Amino acid sequence: MGVIPTQRETVTRAPGTPAPACPGAGAGAPYVETRATLPSGLLAPGTARAVVRSALAEWTASGHPVPEAPAHDVLVVVGELVTNAVVHAGTDVALTCRWEQAAGALVVEVADRHPTRAPYTGGDPAPDGTAEFGRGLRLVAALAESWGVTYRTGEKTVWARVPAGPHLDGEDRTPDGDGPAPYGEDRTPDGDGPAPDGEGLSPAAECAAAHGLRPAAPLAPEPPPAQRDPEWLGRGALSFLAEASDLLAGQLDEDLVASLTGQLLVPRLADWCAVWLEDESTARWDSSRPGGGWGDGTGGPGPWLARVWHVQENRVEDLRRTLEKDPPHLPGSDLLAGPVPYPWPGEALGPGAADGAALAYRLTVGGRPLGTLVIGRTGPARFPEEVTGLVEDLSRRVALAIGAARQYARQATISAVLQRGLLPGAVAEIPGVRSALVYEPCDHGGPSGDFYDLFPAGDGRWCFAVGDVQGKGAEAAVVIGLARPWLRLLAREGYRVTDVLDRLNQLLLDDATEAADAAARALAAAGGRPPAPGDAPQTRFLSLLYGELTPGEGGLRCTLASAGHPLPLVLAREGGVRTVARPQTLLGVVEDETYTSETFVLGPGDTLLCVTDGVTERRSGSRQFDDGDGLAAALAGCAGLDAEPIAERIRRLVHEFGERPPDDDLALLVLQAEVP
Repeated sequence: MGVIPTQRETVTRAPGTPAPACPGAGAGAPYVETRATLPSGLLAPGTARAVVRSALAEWTASGHPVPEAPAHDVLVVVGELVTNAVVHAGTDVALTCRWEQAAGALVVEVADRHPTRAPYTGGDPAPDGTAEFGRGLRLVAALAESWGVTYRTGEKTVWARVPAGPHLDGEDRTPDGDGPAPYGEDRTPDGDGPAPDGEGLSPAAECAAAHGLRPAAPLAPEPPPAQRDPEWLGRGALSFLAEASDLLAGQLDEDLVASLTGQLLVPRLADWCAVWLEDESTARWDSSRPGGGWGDGTGGPGPWLARVWHVQENRVEDLRRTLEKDPPHLPGSDLLAGPVPYPWPGEALGPGAADGAALAYRLTVGGRPLGTLVIGRTGPARFPEEVTGLVEDLSRRVALAIGAARQYARQATISAVLQRGLLPGAVAEIPGVRSALVYEPCDHGGPSGDFYDLFPAGDGRWCFAVGDVQGKGAEAAVVIGLARPWLRLLAREGYRVTDVLDRLNQLLLDDATEAADAAARALAAAGGRPPAPGDAPQTRFLSLLYGELTPGEGGLRCTLASAGHPLPLVLAREGGVRTVARPQTLLGVVEDETYTSETFVLGPGDTLLCVTDGVTERRSGSRQFDDGDGLAAALAGCAGLDAEPIAERIRRLVHEFGERPPDDDLALLVLQAEVP
């Protein structure tokens, strides 16, 4: 049994009811439409086909017959489009199908709530050279006379127009081969509410309004708003730029920015567009080009074609191959502020597109070239000045978004390099001990404040540490960069656990004093002007759980101390849980603090659990994970498990505790004495 549609609606104009002239349908032509919303799941494609099959039969019975030939084709198209949405978007799927009787075509629209993810068109081939995926949209392209993608804020719709001509193989087949073919639909516009600001009502939507239906801009292909309605530029330009700013703001991937640019421009302002990107660090002004131009003056890579969009999806690849042969070289730095003509790629656009206009816009930020945006429209008419000005405004926003995405990528790379340098390259293996580690830094644009270590200290001793620095980013990296090397050095010099903490505490206090002195000197040099918030010295606190293990015949002799850190727990082999340390002051807070340690034995099968506050303080509303000894209860439920399953179970319970992903770094270390 298929999934039950969460919404099902059929719209039909009663026979004999006069209808106004509707574009593509002819005067008096009826519209018949069905809509359904399906929850994402494996059963959605079959349910979608059943919905359309039922609608086709209903339309036939109600006097809106559809020729048998396209019935099989439209069911295949529906199945492929819904499958693509379920697999690659993962959201609820809105299905719409309509029968345009005068035009003799069935139109299918499948919408999902993942607007920034383009439909999947293929992947890497299998070892034998045959692609395992990606045939669905190729099949849609073969069955449909046209298809494409329409993007709106918060929604992506893939549509296909199936003609009521003979089937590709020449047969008039029913979908299941044993009865009249179920028939396609006709769709009045969505009926989901007024069209978004700036897009205006299409003629088809106005036709629907005449039937008493709530209009919305139809998604199947029609002339771009700027072409069919010149007043759109005056009414909707600001709304268009506002929508563009919302979509581009906060995008952290330059390829995604390029993709969104195409979605914004096509088909609203152009029939096709292309976005080239380039590395600003290698792009130099090349006066040897005719008229000058930006090139790879340092021998670096030139511009690369990031995205190509066209109103007809089946033209994209031909257009891409043609454009890649000749990247844009804009002449003259004085022209970089506005568009310049671009050669028309007529051969790639097919019959009827021999003439057209194309413009190239340089994407620059702070005088640095980031790429080039090219737009084109078919026909002898030039782009109106209002359109060129609107696209120029959009190109500035695109350039800023690309620049911000690259800055974020650079910062992320630096953070990743720092993070790798602040953690051990490998965790030591201790004889007679099973160990497991979970480390999940929360991405806040800088290195994590949590760290861990497990290393040999000589003389048959192994030392371990789990720490958490106040704050994150560069300040946290400084503290970890001080603490972890000193831990190893002091341990290998033979210092006891308490001596290590005493000296590390003094080291952090001395470092904080030096930082404060440097800040005071900087303040005096600035004439007493207070520093910017980000430049002021930060107090460097560190919570640390540090211990030493010595394997023996009766198990593991463990000595440890906790400095302001969540207390470690021991799970006995028979299932009891106990705390094995006492709370003490954070490191880097109190001068001349003296730390104490506890010593105990981990017997065969006993387990030691060390965590950071990302585990104990994981929140779900007003509750925390460790409220009511929640961590101890979770550990007690792990009796009989080895180290790895214990670590994985605790990690899973922490994630499942709250509805949202954890908003703090998470680290836990499990050490378990093996049973002889």
